[in-house]
This record gives sequence, C-alpha cells and structure tokens, in this order.
Amino acid sequence: MPTIVRRAPTILFALALFLAAASCKEDAPRRIETGTAPDSFRVAFETSQGNFVVAVDRSWSPHGADRFHELVANRFFDDQRFFRVLSGYIAQFGASGDPKVNELWEGRKIPDDPRRESNKRGTISFAAEGTDSRTHQLFVNLKDNPKLDAQNFIPIGRVVDGMSVLDKLDDDYGESPKYHLIATLGNSYLRRMFPKLDYIRTARIIGDTTRAP
Repeated sequence: MPTIVRRAPTILFALALFLAAASCKEDAPRRIETGTAPDSFRVAFETSQGNFVVAVDRSWSPHGADRFHELVANRFFDDQRFFRVLSGYIAQFGASGDPKVNELWEGRKIPDDPRRESNKRGTISFAAEGTDSRTHQLFVNLKDNPKLDAQNFIPIGRVVDGMSVLDKLDDDYGESPKYHLIATLGNSYLRRMFPKLDYIRTARIIGDTTRAP
C-alpha cells in the first residue's frame, strides 16, 4: 500500500506536466516553413466556385516565388476569402481568417524583383504598398492590366487551368471588405458582413521540378 501511495502523486505530477506542455505547445508561436522554391511548381486551388491551377516560374520573380511557395507549404491560404473582387479587373486574396497568422506574416516583407512579365489576364502578382513591401496578399488579373506594370506589381506565375472559375467569383461587395478589419477580426468579420464572398478551401503544391541552387 505505501508503494501505491508514493506512486500516485508521481503519476499525477507526470500527467500535470504533460497537460502543461500541451498547453504551452498550443500557445507557442507558429513555426514557418521557409526555403528556396523549385525552379517551377504548380499550385492547385480548391474553391467554392471550382478549382484552378497556378503555374509559377521562379525566374519571373525569385523572391515572390519563394514567398508564395512558403505560404502554400504552410497552408496559409486554406479557408480564405476572395475579399476584393473587381469584375473585369482583379481578384484579390491572401488575408488569413486567423488574425494571429496575419500578424505572423506582416513583418516578413520581401524585396522587390525586376519585373520580367506583364500583368496580363491570368497572371498572379503580389499586392504591395511601395518599395519592398510584399508580404502575403496576392491578386489574379482578370484582364490585361498593363497600367499595373508601371506601378511595379510583379507577376510570379499564371493560371493555367480554371480561369473561368475566377471569372465567376462573387463581386457584389467590391472594395467594401477592409483588410485592417480582416487582419484583426478574421473570418468572423467576413462571414457576418459579407456572407456571399467566395473562398479558398485548400491550396496545395502539385508539381515540383528541379530546385534552384
């Protein structure tokens, strides 16, 4: 009996340590997977309107391709809204439904790359607010937008399948959804105020080729 009495607290103490460790793990900052992207890769997007595929060529924008690859690898785009859809112009996404995730990426700006391609219909580029300000928001050009070239929006790839899906995205709300509210309130704000927004279910890398050195 004394042996059992002495072991019981040990078992309880071990259980307490396990629960405390699990709690700390949940509260710990999320680890971001980083690294150089392959020379080319494809990303399949599953959305509320259907599926589309983006092909990325790293030579178009090395820093941009690396960041996009990181975002997809970290499943950043899952359960995200197309929060700014302007018919016949662009469809913008890249605002996480989890405010903590937005905060994590906001401070990770990447340098600009020389622009090698034009913002033609179907190309995908990072949104930016000035020099070296790209982080995690992107847009797909729904038409040829040469004026965006002069504003230094740099394509990283293009939609190679499913462009009609992007043409069907709900555009009722235009520019009404505000990023600063998404960043702080997450999907709860969008579901409540803009329930018809189309969304990304998942985004996954489906084709890697040779990695850049």
